[in-house]
Amino acid sequence: MQIIEEFLKKHQIQDNSFAVGVSGGADSLALVLMFKQEFPQYRIVALTVDHGLRPTSRNEALYVADVMQRFNIEHHILIWEGEKPVTGIEEQARLMRYRLLCQWCQNNHINYLAIAHHLYDQAETFLMRLERGSGLYGLCAMSDISERDGIKLLRPLLNTSPEILKTFLEQQKIKWVEDESNQCLDFLRVKMRHFLPILEKETGISAECLSHTAATLQKTKDFIEDIVNQTIDTHIHKWGNAGFSVDYTRFLNWHEELKFRVLSKLICRLSQNAYIPKAEKLLELIRCLENKDYEGGTLGGCYIQISDLRLWIIKEERDNKILYSNCLWEDFVLHNPEVRGLQIPYKLRLALLKEK
Repeated sequence: MQIIEEFLKKHQIQDNSFAVGVSGGADSLALVLMFKQEFPQYRIVALTVDHGLRPTSRNEALYVADVMQRFNIEHHILIWEGEKPVTGIEEQARLMRYRLLCQWCQNNHINYLAIAHHLYDQAETFLMRLERGSGLYGLCAMSDISERDGIKLLRPLLNTSPEILKTFLEQQKIKWVEDESNQCLDFLRVKMRHFLPILEKETGISAECLSHTAATLQKTKDFIEDIVNQTIDTHIHKWGNAGFSVDYTRFLNWHEELKFRVLSKLICRLSQNAYIPKAEKLLELIRCLENKDYEGGTLGGCYIQISDLRLWIIKEERDNKILYSNCLWEDFVLHNPEVRGLQIPYKLRLALLKEK
């Protein structure tokens, strides 16, 4: 069983340094030990986030440190400092965990971070997205590879049952930590976890079926993403990191789904947000943009307007210290002759000056 090797070959990943998020649970412990077992010559780094949300979190992090030392695996504990949220704890903890993990990878020049999401996690995610009324992109659930803060997130275990991972640890005589929150039915994911065996028993719809459906939808998503990226590369003009523009008539002739996907991707790139704006707000913006007299508005940290027969998506600047003057702009044009004679919106001029 060479799960990691097969995954890396499938995705043509040839790096020799990997970080692994390790909580102390069976899944993440198995993942990091599989990495070490299959690639003893690689630099494998285990990263544990001590979130401080439970009294036992520090002891769990120290337990991971002890196991990593036994297997000669480099290990670091990352501490979530500062005040903790009182509402939305699960989501905030997840965001902070990724932030700390990715920051460590950035600071230590590691490009790949492996996460131990497994088959049942994928099935639960599919059901949660279904409950929320998600479309194609949401029902694809989790991808084998995604990107966050410039770091590639790898999920080699999406087709692996958690029972296989536990058996692997038992063979290594390794104990794991059971997360108390996994029994708390206040969380939707835990409800879905308890529901999965019932769903399979009553209908025959198993975790494998749900995961396979997500993978099938992923192929359709990949096809759409290719079209979106080709459209951006061919028809979107990039203004440094300050904004984008596109011929307004061309934009109007696009299919609504293409408008939605291109706009969401451009807004995320400018604002550097991991998630696109809420679908209903983006769809409302598209409806507004179909009126050539639209006066402009903000969404997702960007300002969107129609001017000079072009649609402009401009990075929103909240820095009041940016001062605009004709002299500053003339100096900018002198050093950037490609903008000479163009009717560039005022907000984009500000963003370009700040970027300079």
